[in-house]
Amino acid sequence: MPLSVLMIGYGTIARYVSAAVAGRPDIAITSVLARPGRENAASDVFGSDVDIVTSVADVTASVDVALECAGHEGLRQHGSAVLDQGTDLIVASVGGLTDDGLASDLEAAAKRGKAQIEVLSGAVGALDALASARQGGLETVTYQGRKPPAGWKGSPAEEACDLDRLAEPFVHFEGSARDAASRYPKNANVAAAVALAGVGLDATRVRLIADPKAPGNEHEIAAEGAFGRFQFNIVGNPLPGNPRSSSLTAMSAVRALDNRVSAMRI
Repeated sequence: MPLSVLMIGYGTIARYVSAAVAGRPDIAITSVLARPGRENAASDVFGSDVDIVTSVADVTASVDVALECAGHEGLRQHGSAVLDQGTDLIVASVGGLTDDGLASDLEAAAKRGKAQIEVLSGAVGALDALASARQGGLETVTYQGRKPPAGWKGSPAEEACDLDRLAEPFVHFEGSARDAASRYPKNANVAAAVALAGVGLDATRVRLIADPKAPGNEHEIAAEGAFGRFQFNIVGNPLPGNPRSSSLTAMSAVRALDNRVSAMRI
């Protein structure tokens, strides 16, 4: 039997995942959680063979794992219900976990349902090295995110500068990962993921930059500790049609499903 997937959301990342697993004999998206009144929009993405519902209680198909790619509100609305019923939850909207109340609720639901929460690596790498280094003790972790101005549209960056007329790089945020992820919910999931893997939301320092000369969405992680030190840099491409998105985030979601069905997990 193929891995049965409940998809939470039907946006850009969900469309990528749907196309990537279409026709595979080992993975099948069987159900999709959509906002009330948006069932037709979800059906346009996933087709008529997929069960489109608006609450976890309405899911009738047997589900092996749920993949959340619906933003912080989608995680808040459906995450605990998924875990309560004993279904593992893969989380793309990592920034939502900066809300201590939501994080606690999800952890409690996972314990009740004997399920597990898996955080996607998303748009950045080196999280495995960072999480390993934490075991021996980390001293400092910093994250810097640099995107073209269009990538910051719809964020507080618009209040700090004129994104349409920016000629030079502009630092529009400096602070903790907790503040970055809560203020930039559609842009700073990476900051939250780095913090959760390393020294935590309050100790991880973040700088966000709008740069008209940036070749893409650039992420840089630097860490020092008992292990030594490292610096990791990656320039990623957004998904077509959404400059705030990350192709690598969508690819990491497909990888997470692959790991569920592969004989060897990497």
